[in-house]
Amino acid sequence: MGDIEAVLAPWAEATFGAFGCSETPADLEQHLPVIRVERIGGADDRFSLHPRVAVDVFAATADEARTLANSVRDALIFLRGPVGDAVIRSVDCGAGPSRQPWANEAIHRRGATYTVSLRTA
Repeated sequence: MGDIEAVLAPWAEATFGAFGCSETPADLEQHLPVIRVERIGGADDRFSLHPRVAVDVFAATADEARTLANSVRDALIFLRGPVGDAVIRSVDCGAGPSRQPWANEAIHRRGATYTVSLRTA
């Protein structure tokens, strides 16, 4: 069955032209803007997955992070159909993009959570 990180990270990269990943690269500053997709929970059943995912946007400025995070949210909540090796049935935003702390003050982070319902294509 499709791994949500392997489905959404490449989709985000292709859709927004930002570096898409499931793990923050060690040289994050060299890849900005970055969209990180991590599964943080959710349920699976026999024929479908319902993962809860954290989507974090990292950017050089607060405005860029806010704008990109809002664009990702807008695209995700309307995402349906084939994406990679999965078929997206629905996406619900559990917590919209908000400012998140990050150790490096030169990097601005916005995070949101979503529940994605999907099945293998």
